[in-house]
Amino acid sequence: MPDALPTTAATRRRTPARATAVLAVGLAALAVCVALSLALGTRPVPLPTVVDALLGHDTSRDALAVTGIRLPRTVIGLVVGAALGLAGAVCQGVTRNPLASPTTLGVNAGAALAVVTAIHLLGLTRPAEFLPFALAGAALAAVAVFALARGAGDLDPVRLALSGTVLASVLAAWTSAVLLTSEQTLDEARFWLVGSLASRGLDMLAPVAAPLLAGALLAFFVAPALNALSLGDETAAALGVPVARTRLLGGVAVVLLAASAVAVAGPIAFIGLAAPHLVRAVIGPDHRLLLPGCLIGGPVLLLAADVLGRMLLRPTEIEVGIITAFLGAPLLAVLARKAAR
Repeated sequence: MPDALPTTAATRRRTPARATAVLAVGLAALAVCVALSLALGTRPVPLPTVVDALLGHDTSRDALAVTGIRLPRTVIGLVVGAALGLAGAVCQGVTRNPLASPTTLGVNAGAALAVVTAIHLLGLTRPAEFLPFALAGAALAAVAVFALARGAGDLDPVRLALSGTVLASVLAAWTSAVLLTSEQTLDEARFWLVGSLASRGLDMLAPVAAPLLAGALLAFFVAPALNALSLGDETAAALGVPVARTRLLGGVAVVLLAASAVAVAGPIAFIGLAAPHLVRAVIGPDHRLLLPGCLIGGPVLLLAADVLGRMLLRPTEIEVGIITAFLGAPLLAVLARKAAR
């Protein structure tokens, strides 16, 4: 696929050397977030004890808390954050809309409605069982949003954002209606719906490993074509980019990544919106560099929000989905105002 990208003074300044330095700084920030996630919580654990616990040299109560509770939580945060960051970057590239994300396009809401309906009708209780329903719901929501937004000619970014917002609101209302009809469904789904990394075991990653890997590979495969797509459909087609196929493959990648993340951790908002914007500000718009940056930026944001939720009201916790929504809503307002200007 062509790797065309608009040549501007900004893009010329983002040399590969600078991008490498930025990614190195991002990895350092990620290492700090991982260390904090392992060390902080209801009961802080000294870093030497964390290291001894990970090496199997310590079997104290604190060490067991690190290996049995915080390590799985941190690993799941890394995986879910990376998936949401990648999905958001591809979403914005496919739609040429800076406000696009799995949340604003209704993909997360579709996955959530499908899972809640499955819990209600089939009595599902284990998150490992949620994946096929999350995938189906996310796919149907994505198709519906694109169908609503599609007009004659180009896909209009404003119409796409409005369609996603409307559909997400409708799906959220349907989800609430299902929950109100069954107290048992509400009990089973309420903590999952908030979006959380707590009480998740590493065994939950096995069912989503294949779709996550497939979604990531598809995202990187379409990255060069997304550069050309940023110039507009007609220009991209003139450069030899198969526009329809690129959008299809990008949409499939978003569905696989977002649905897998939702199945594991629930519908966590705004990571897919914020991570691409923050990474793009320091690396630039080239998707071949942006996507690796989002693999790092997404987990950094999610783990930082999770640690913040543990510390604010200690010894109780605020679920990470609440923290990301609280911090992400002002960001969405700022981006919408900037886009309007």
